[in-house]
Amino acid sequence: MKTILETNRLLLREFDISDAENFYKLNSNLNVIKYTGNSAFKDINEAREFLENYSDYQRNGYGRWAVINKSTNQFLGWCGLKYDEDLDETDIGFRFFEHFWNQGFGTESAKACLDYGFNELHLKTIVGRAMKENMASIKVLEKIGLKFEKAFDFDGQEGVVYKIEK
Repeated sequence: MKTILETNRLLLREFDISDAENFYKLNSNLNVIKYTGNSAFKDINEAREFLENYSDYQRNGYGRWAVINKSTNQFLGWCGLKYDEDLDETDIGFRFFEHFWNQGFGTESAKACLDYGFNELHLKTIVGRAMKENMASIKVLEKIGLKFEKAFDFDGQEGVVYKIEK
């Protein structure tokens, strides 16, 4: 497992097959996936298959990363950058277990990913997408410096795109 980033409290590392159970549990919480447009994995094998086929690191040199609490070694969720070939843009995304919400982990990890994207990957622009009702995610995007760009159709829901340029 390759560590990518480190903050005061967190390690961000590449996903590993051993994350399957955590991935399954994370996506099983309806509150966690409420605003994502994703559905829950049907079982742990489907989560394992997702991880086995996750190719963003090889294809783009970066992707989403597991967020680990340095002091407890606990998997908190994930955060990272994702390149969208169709739109030719990189977005920042994050997802955490509900019992870790409102503790600053999303902001801390997203800020580190943003810095990494600009300083290490030399990206010029990073966007963030959220459903308009997802005020918690929008607040994180705003805290790390992204500004409202436009509204869009998010799987039949009203969505927003935020953007930051280096």
